[in-house]
Amino acid sequence: MNIFSDNFLNKSDTSNPTIQPILNKRHISFLAVACALTISNLYYMQPLLATIAQDFGVSEEKIGFLSVLTQIGYACGLLLIAPLGDKYNQRNIVLFLLVAVTLSLSSVALAPTLDIVAVASFFVGFTTVIPQIIIPYTTRLTKENIRGKVVGVMLSALAIGILLSRTISGIIASIYSWKIMYWIAASSMLLLGVFVFFLLPSDRAPKDTPSYPALIASLWETVQTESILREACLFGALMFAAFNSFWVTLSIYLLTSSYHYSSEITGLFGLTGIFGAIAAPSIGRFADRYNPRYITGLAIIISLISLVLLWLMNWSLLSFIFGIILLELGIQACQVSNQSRIHKLSQSKRSRYNTIYMFTYFIGGAAGSLLGTYGWRVAKWNGVCMIIASLLLLALVWYWISSKKIGRTQWSI
Repeated sequence: MNIFSDNFLNKSDTSNPTIQPILNKRHISFLAVACALTISNLYYMQPLLATIAQDFGVSEEKIGFLSVLTQIGYACGLLLIAPLGDKYNQRNIVLFLLVAVTLSLSSVALAPTLDIVAVASFFVGFTTVIPQIIIPYTTRLTKENIRGKVVGVMLSALAIGILLSRTISGIIASIYSWKIMYWIAASSMLLLGVFVFFLLPSDRAPKDTPSYPALIASLWETVQTESILREACLFGALMFAAFNSFWVTLSIYLLTSSYHYSSEITGLFGLTGIFGAIAAPSIGRFADRYNPRYITGLAIIISLISLVLLWLMNWSLLSFIFGIILLELGIQACQVSNQSRIHKLSQSKRSRYNTIYMFTYFIGGAAGSLLGTYGWRVAKWNGVCMIIASLLLLALVWYWISSKKIGRTQWSI
């Protein structure tokens, strides 16, 4: 059976295929909730690893690969599933993935052995690319003058989902068990599918898209031909690399520095991300009203200012916290402005644009994690901050050089 056949994924309202429906506020609010709930599937496991290790009688050092497998599955889903939004009905892809992720989450809860948990965890990540289908879907079916705001709302929902998922998972597991958390997650995905079926309008994909192998092969061609996409990918990768360099070493710094904070206290610093999440819709409105590329430049400068507080004024806890907030705002502003730019390009390739951007974004984050740990090993906190400074300055230099090369047309997007 071809699961990507026209019988299901391409099925849509054919009453007037030339007119695309416009999402209303109720649709957008629901899709934001859907983004928050689905992205949470990637992060439920992180606070549960020690408990899972005890259940299966293995060491905590050997259980960490489960979280890695989930992330690897997500990266594979980005490359192999997310581009399908340019070929098939995006609403129906979301429905299909919600059923698939429900089965994957249920398999984790039912798994009798750690090996089955590992395989199921990969498929949880693989089928959780739903937000990367939803975001191009929303930009396609909303008016151009509010597209940046809508992107900001979706990214805000993603950030809130990531922030709350770890906390909720830990609480549920402490009261009941880690398997109950996965049953709750599976039930929420199934319920979400019912709402998607009844609430969301159908989306008719263009008929001139290539076959699936050609669609995947076209990703590289798209990178080569779209200079704005390449620039957005570069800025996103550099900024997320700087961001991850900071967060991957923060707990070590707070434990070994004059603060002497435990991992529990360090975890509370993650709540600063709520400021970036709250600001995302406002940033999106600015991207709609003004030049989104200017916002990228401003985001880089804000991040550099945050580094001054995190590096040179880290003796003050208040300055340090304010520095983290500014860093969160910088990365969120860059993310919103980049996605606003790429979603203004060709409508028929938006899913592929989003796939390429998010894949390079996560590659940048992985590289940043490696660079951050290397910086700490070489020169402790000074080494980490030098790595972050190098990444941000590289972004700023490229921004300045490319500003002189591109024309007014590209400046407008």
